[in-house]
Amino acid sequence: MLANNRYRDGRTRPRAHQSGTTAVEFAIVAMIFFMLVFGIIEIARLMYAINTVQEVTRRAARAAANTDFRDPVRLSRVRQFAVFNDSPGPLLLATPITDEFVRIDYLSVQRGAEGSQTFVEIPAGSLPNSPAENRRICLRDPNDAGCIRLVRARICVPGEDGCTATPFQLFVPLVNPILRIHTGSTIVVAESLGLAGAGAGGG
Repeated sequence: MLANNRYRDGRTRPRAHQSGTTAVEFAIVAMIFFMLVFGIIEIARLMYAINTVQEVTRRAARAAANTDFRDPVRLSRVRQFAVFNDSPGPLLLATPITDEFVRIDYLSVQRGAEGSQTFVEIPAGSLPNSPAENRRICLRDPNDAGCIRLVRARICVPGEDGCTATPFQLFVPLVNPILRIHTGSTIVVAESLGLAGAGAGGG
């Protein structure tokens, strides 16, 4: 019996089942290794997306503050500019965010008790007819409900009421993540809003 487990020179012959054990051990270690590598990559990508979203809203708000809010073509260009594109498309490495996720709102400033101020979103149907009309309204009463004083840019899931934060999508969709990319809200003072002769137009 023992002779069958030895070579002619006396060395012990390896048992057949040892090679199978090695393969299993390698598979376990490789799985843990790749899970760790992909986990690091996804965490880095999430941090990139969080930081980049803030820059996207800053770019969108600054450009929209000098763009005619009644011109959908120029506003589309503002959204594309915000996500670092020259045409409709995604934000690099931040799936599923695209230019369609960039939401631009126009805010009035309402005075409350004891001089407090509240920012109120102006509904699309209540916006002034033109930047020139907005200028007249604001000169007459800066706290008028139809006076655009501020521009806000956020990253929201398109087609939903309110502003829903965008779910973070993994490159390797093995699980459904519960993480969401924050809206990155940026508010700036409305500037020319595209009014001719009032400053450089954006978008």
